[in-house]
Amino acid sequence: MADTVTKYLDGAALADALTSGIHKVIGAQEFLNRINVFPVADGDTGTNLSLSLGAALATIKQSRDKHLGTLLAAIADTLLDSARGNSGAILAQFFQGMSDSAGELTRFTTYTFSKAVHLGSDYAHDALSNPREGTILSVMATFAESLGAQASNNHEGDFPTVMKSALQQAKIALANTQEQLDELRKAGVVDAGAKGFVELVHGMADYVRHGRIAEEPDLTVLHGEDVSMLTVGSGADSEYRYCTECLVTGLDIDRRKLREALSELGNSLVLAGTKRKAKIHIHVNDPETVFDTGREYGDVSGEKADDMHRQLHTSHDAKRKFAVITDSVADIADEDMERLDIHIVPARIQFGNRGYLDKVSITTEEFFAELSTNPNHPTTSQPSPGDFRRQFQFLASHFSDVISINLTAAASGTFAAAKLAATRTNARGKIHVINSSNASAGQGLLVVFAAECAKSGASAEKTVAAVEALVPKTRTFAILADLRYAVRGGRLPAWVKTIADVLRLVPILRTTTDGRIATASFMLGKRNRIARFVRHVARRVANDGALNVTIAHAVCPDDAAELEHYLREQIADISRLSITNLGTGLGVHGGPGTLIVSTQPHTEPPIG
Repeated sequence: MADTVTKYLDGAALADALTSGIHKVIGAQEFLNRINVFPVADGDTGTNLSLSLGAALATIKQSRDKHLGTLLAAIADTLLDSARGNSGAILAQFFQGMSDSAGELTRFTTYTFSKAVHLGSDYAHDALSNPREGTILSVMATFAESLGAQASNNHEGDFPTVMKSALQQAKIALANTQEQLDELRKAGVVDAGAKGFVELVHGMADYVRHGRIAEEPDLTVLHGEDVSMLTVGSGADSEYRYCTECLVTGLDIDRRKLREALSELGNSLVLAGTKRKAKIHIHVNDPETVFDTGREYGDVSGEKADDMHRQLHTSHDAKRKFAVITDSVADIADEDMERLDIHIVPARIQFGNRGYLDKVSITTEEFFAELSTNPNHPTTSQPSPGDFRRQFQFLASHFSDVISINLTAAASGTFAAAKLAATRTNARGKIHVINSSNASAGQGLLVVFAAECAKSGASAEKTVAAVEALVPKTRTFAILADLRYAVRGGRLPAWVKTIADVLRLVPILRTTTDGRIATASFMLGKRNRIARFVRHVARRVANDGALNVTIAHAVCPDDAAELEHYLREQIADISRLSITNLGTGLGVHGGPGTLIVSTQPHTEPPIG
């Protein structure tokens, strides 16, 4: 047990306080998962917070003897690369604010600590395009306000007293979240992310008051063991497409056998780690074979696969003034992906204990087959800021500009993650992050247009302006064959499906101009549903002129062909029409048989 903190909090004391807080959060992981109902009841907030903050533990242990400013900078950088989910990304931005406030400080007074927490709260709030009261943001703000009020009266107050009072106010704010959001009130729970933040503060307050670090959960980490590196393979990588990485954790990993198994799959293999955690790096054509091999030796996490062929081709295209990248929710025909060198940051899909990289280690056909048969409904996790940052860093080192067009901010934190990553990318290129206010094929149409502009030699500035002008004009419509997947995923109450089944209602969904996915109308009965769906679409795009159209289908190619037939019959001027598979972003809620139509006024790339 250490001495209690009184007037000052230096780097070592802050490291111990944060370690105590992070232990509290990780210990509450399962409880946080159980109360996770907002924004989506997907039960992963505890896991996301534990993964995000758990990554910071190693950094804290490595940096605890450094001065306070350096420690906070290291923590902020680690969290940026490791953040998972909305709450993880918000925490990353919170610590970035604290780091920026601390600067070169070697210790905090209660006053300077309150200033740092206040800036962190502001940073976190600004990271969201639509911040909501009743979330982690509310508790952060209350915690900052309590610290600030106390520090304004006494710039060098007593840390135990200040933290005790601020923790009490944070707990009150946490309780209030149940009344601030309808979803929480109906479920009878507080916000999971906010509860996680209170656990973090609770652990820190216990340390500064009693000098006691909360008990460490059972974690597998690399420290404390002799770490060695095994390397196999060399030479050119042209025959292999994906630079693949993952972590394998277990009790006694036989790294020699694991290395031998991996060496059969590709080249440039690097296997680093210990008997408890191994880091795999290898160049292969099928990333899933790497992840499958890793699973034979332990639990696999941190899967990553970068398309080296696309990176190489793009970086040597002298005509292009910028690169185009998106997240894997965008549904784009394969021929356009290849022709236009579009880069993808994959989301993560989890079926029970089995994880995949969207459209990289699982195909859409495999996904829908698994969705139909697996008793575990999948959860999806947005790409982390680190996932974006890694690709931004590469592209921005080869181009003066990078344009990232991302899933609607109204439905996901993906856009916020990309924005955050853009601010931390150190390269010569400028990163432009655009909220598509769309999803699936509609998002894909905007991405394809931007990539056509890049191929034509247009400038990034004119392209950004042209894309932003098309955002409100790009429309997406959808019909679902079965509502049970939306119910399983928590997007739709079971009673809605019951009523729809009894009344034989087929909902038509659409994207709104503010980026929401909403119900547009209902069709009575399923007879001639595709023809009636097209009539609905045709009426709403009648004044949009010549159109580019994309159809996305969930393993129902015959329905897609019928949909194309009616579209060409009822829409007079279609400049271009493509058909592609529906991805997991909407497919996880729509299920097999879902049909998407996205339209966009045909626009030529700007000149110069």
